[in-house]
Formats: sequence, C-alpha cells, structure tokens
Amino acid sequence: MAKVPAAAVAASGLIGGYGVARWTGKRQLGGAVLAVAGATAAQQWRRQAGGRAAGALTVAYVVGFAGSHPLAKKVGAWPAVFGVAGAVALASWAVADRRG
Repeated sequence: MAKVPAAAVAASGLIGGYGVARWTGKRQLGGAVLAVAGATAAQQWRRQAGGRAAGALTVAYVVGFAGSHPLAKKVGAWPAVFGVAGAVALASWAVADRRG
C-alpha cells in the first residue's frame, strides 16, 4: 500500500473536519476528524523530520485551524478552509514530505 503524504493527511483533516461539522451540524464530530488527522500527520512529521519540525508543523496546523475562522469572515468559509489547508500542506511538504 502506498504511503499517504503527511501534507495530504493534514489538508484532509482541515477540510474534512470543517465539512463533517458543517454537514452533520455536530461541531464535536468535526473536531474529532480534525484531531485524528492532526495526530496522524504529527506522527508522520516526527518520523520524517524530527520532533522540532513536528512541533512547528503541529503549531501551524492549529494556527491554521484557528486562523480560518476570522479569515472566513472576509473571504467565506470554504475559501478560508481551502486556503489554510493549502498553506499547511505546502509547509508540510517543504519541511517533511519532500525528505521522504
């Protein structure tokens, strides 16, 4: 089975978490998706790039989630979520995924 890049896991967690919360009306369920994907990505980041990089990328993931809320007021919810997910995915690729 092919390995899923941490960038894809992180982006999917941000997008999927919002989607689940929105479509089910249950924010806690969306939060669970966000948390599971974030923890999975963090494990991959630690294996690929070390603890310091994993910590920085985890902070970026959480800041991206939090930052999408005020950004959504300016550009809309989905554009904000996609923008933040793309930024976190790019950071993940640059720091961890391209190393292998």
